Amino acid sequence: MKSGTAPLPILQSVKVLDRLRERIRYLHYSIRTEEAYVYWVRAFIRFHGLRHPAAMGGTEVEAFLSWLAGTRNVAASTHKQALSALLFFFGKVLGLDLPWMKEIGRPRTKKRLPVVLTPEEVARIFCVLKGEQRLFAQLLYGTGMRITEGLQLRVKDVDFGLNTIIVREGKGGKDRALMLPNRLAAGLREQLARARVLWAADQETGRGGVAMPDALDRKYPRAGTSWNWFWVFPQDAHSVDPRSGVVRRHHIYDQTFQRAFKRALSLAGIAKPATPHSLRHSFATTLLQAGYDIRTVQELLGHADVATTMIYTHVLKVGGRGVHSPMDSLPKVPDFSAASHDQ
Repeated sequence: MKSGTAPLPILQSVKVLDRLRERIRYLHYSIRTEEAYVYWVRAFIRFHGLRHPAAMGGTEVEAFLSWLAGTRNVAASTHKQALSALLFFFGKVLGLDLPWMKEIGRPRTKKRLPVVLTPEEVARIFCVLKGEQRLFAQLLYGTGMRITEGLQLRVKDVDFGLNTIIVREGKGGKDRALMLPNRLAAGLREQLARARVLWAADQETGRGGVAMPDALDRKYPRAGTSWNWFWVFPQDAHSVDPRSGVVRRHHIYDQTFQRAFKRALSLAGIAKPATPHSLRHSFATTLLQAGYDIRTVQELLGHADVATTMIYTHVLKVGGRGVHSPMDSLPKVPDFSAASHDQ
């Protein structure tokens, strides 16, 4: 434990993976991070024949990572995620601060240009998508939100008066204000009307309210059942909360939208390996093409470092960094090949 940092509380759980979940939740990590870290720690333990991790160290970690890279051929980003999970587990759960934790090498992540859709391709995708799936895709493209930010959007964060959408607790725990596209105002009002029907049904049946961030459900016990905190894109059916075990209404699942987007991509005849995140990339690229300042785009995207936003300037220069090929400047000459074949 570094000097100057408060010691973490003693874990109460007995099982190893439960202790990992307890620590992650105490530090307010997302459910996605929890699922990923549990997956990799479980895989690590199984790889070493169910040995207790407290009896293992750097040698075992490197052996597991080498297996991932050499045998499983995982991507560098996957390799890094597995390493982060194990370092968190050994450091934050087992409380081990050993030299090997700093000596393990990190794989280099290859720089890749993001997949960007043209406005025409985006329009074709919108034509294929239907209902709330189309509206959700339009919202991602029209605001540049991440898919998780759009899914977790609450009623209270849509301000029609100011044409503003507030993203709460975005990546890095930061809030930011986005524009509410004028063309989506009517659709969002209709979506909220449909959501209110589901909210009213939950009120009548006494169902548990929606999930609340951090400890707000204890500080404001009734807030979770209020209309203000309800999801803009609620799920039709109830489901079990993976953390609390409470049966409540969740927002629409990301997998559901991802499958719908993939089908739309195919039906629209677009061969690019695009994902819903490509709508965010396309938003940024379109703004830069329109002449908006890169700092403005950075703030809208919620990037901590402008260097992250700079990747889109490279996208605008694809095809030789904006240089015209000398092939395109050659004078046109007669095509003698056809004539020679006729003779």
